[in-house]
Amino acid sequence: MNDRTALVTGANKGIGKDIARQLGAEGLTVYVGSRDAERGRRAVEEIGGGARLMVLDVTDPESIASAATRLDRLDILVNNAGIMVDGATAPEADLDSFRRTYETNVFGVLAVTNAFLPALRRSPAPRIVNVSSGTGSLTWSSDPEHQFAFSAGTGAAYRSSKTALNALTLYTAQALAPEGFKVNALAPGLRRTDLNARAAESDGDPAEAAAGAVRLALLPDTGPTGGFFSWDGTPAPW
Repeated sequence: MNDRTALVTGANKGIGKDIARQLGAEGLTVYVGSRDAERGRRAVEEIGGGARLMVLDVTDPESIASAATRLDRLDILVNNAGIMVDGATAPEADLDSFRRTYETNVFGVLAVTNAFLPALRRSPAPRIVNVSSGTGSLTWSSDPEHQFAFSAGTGAAYRSSKTALNALTLYTAQALAPEGFKVNALAPGLRRTDLNARAAESDGDPAEAAAGAVRLALLPDTGPTGGFFSWDGTPAPW
């Protein structure tokens, strides 16, 4: 074990659990963020090593505040928790689906990040990784030749929330750069998760995407900040 500490939100399953596992394999103490305490405990047992449970609901201010009091210092924050309420287009969507999606995917990230800033500021090399989506890229989404063109206009709440998350990543990186922070967003690619039916049927390995997040979490001081990167480390367009 080394003396570095990480927190991964939504880490009781999917990509988040693999991120926590891989960070633990690097010797870090990893807090497994989970809304459900029992599911979180099971994930911690599976991960082993330096894994610790952190009951954390990113949409609940009291839960966030309580979790933040547990850590005096934090080196890495991975904002992984995210939801997709439905695949509706904007004309078909209702406002509630947008509000619920943004509550987790955007407002939750901002709330958690700001709550843990005091702990992150005590780290000699603070890192923040926001798990975004390639579907949030306006460049890719507007390109008829790109892989996302087949679903043009669908998933408006989810995809626009990830576009907003990308913007939030950039602005956070710019604000914290003078303090030595590295803040970046990850496009994990389509992975076998329970995000939606298409993801559930995918053969994409969540561990492969997790490796991309871990790479950004362990960036050296010379590494980039304010960027959007694919799981393989290549830059992704905004």
